[in-house]
Amino acid sequence: MRRFVPTVVVPVLLAGLLGGLLTGCSDDPFEAYCETVEEHQTALTEAIAEGGPDALISVLPQLRDLRDASPSDVAADWQQVVGRLSDLAEALEAAGVDPAAYDEDDPPADLTDEQRLAIEVAARELAREDTVLAFRTVSTQVRDVCQTPLYR
Repeated sequence: MRRFVPTVVVPVLLAGLLGGLLTGCSDDPFEAYCETVEEHQTALTEAIAEGGPDALISVLPQLRDLRDASPSDVAADWQQVVGRLSDLAEALEAAGVDPAAYDEDDPPADLTDEQRLAIEVAARELAREDTVLAFRTVSTQVRDVCQTPLYR
């Protein structure tokens, strides 16, 4: 049985976002950003360790904080990543579906065609190459600016 698209996508996105996010605080312009990275290390580490299709959704509040603290050179990339992930979370929530339990091959019986389509579209958008590239851009930028791992 195949899980919905994010199950396949999560490892790729996590590798892009988190695999290269070795960071730490450097100079003042990035201090708040780096502090935010450090603040969320534990939550991100736990989510990554647990894995699953909802790993990124479970740390969406922390990713929003990172987006909000990000420097202007990667603000658009953070917005794309968080926006696409938020769209998926909202589609699942609107359908009353638990992200960890959703299976695209066996959706809940009470899921409407419109709800199913909204989830599928949001999942595809999250998996798009430009979103994966945004994850990589963020990873590179964080690694270059800070010097502590995002997760341990």
